[in-house]
Amino acid sequence: MEREENALVLDYLPNGYPLEKRRMPLIQAIGTKNFILLELIPRKGTKIEIKENVYIGPEKREKIYFIKGRLPKEKLTKTSKMQLQEFIEKVVEENEKRFVKFFNEAQAINTRLHQLELLPGFGKKHMKAIIEERKKGEFKDFKDIKERIKNIPDPKKVIEKKLFEELTERTRYNLFAG
Repeated sequence: MEREENALVLDYLPNGYPLEKRRMPLIQAIGTKNFILLELIPRKGTKIEIKENVYIGPEKREKIYFIKGRLPKEKLTKTSKMQLQEFIEKVVEENEKRFVKFFNEAQAINTRLHQLELLPGFGKKHMKAIIEERKKGEFKDFKDIKERIKNIPDPKKVIEKKLFEELTERTRYNLFAG
C-alpha cells in the first residue's frame, strides 16, 4: 500500500476532544488515496478549513505538525461523518473506473464467500449474474452494469454505502478502505 501524501480535512477541533485531559488542536481527516482515517496535529497559528486538502507526505508540511495516527472509528464526530459522506460520493464519481474494475475482477474470498457478496444488497444471485455477464465482456461503467444485469441495486450507491460502512463501522472484510 502506498503512503498517503494528502488528506482531506473532515473536522477541525481547535481544543481537541471535549472529554480528554490534553486539550490540543486536532484534525480528523481521511487519506485521499487509501481512504485511511487519520488524526492530525496542525502547526501552531495555522488556519484550517473543513474540506481543505492538506499535505501529509514525507517532505516539509506547511500546515500539519505531525500525524498522530489512525483515527478510531468511534471517535468520528458528526461533522466528520457528514463530510465523509460527501467525500465518498465525490470519490466514487471521480474514480468510477477504479470501482467498475472491482466488478470486473472481484474474486472468491473462500469456498463459501465471494467479494461481490460483501456489497450491501448483493447475494449469491447477483454475484452469479455479474460473473456470467462479465464473461461476455468487461463492464465499461456503472450504467453498463445496471443495463446488463436486471434487478441489480444501483452499483454506484452500493459502492458508496460499502465504503461508508468500512470507514464508520467494524467490518470483517474491507474491499476499499485501507
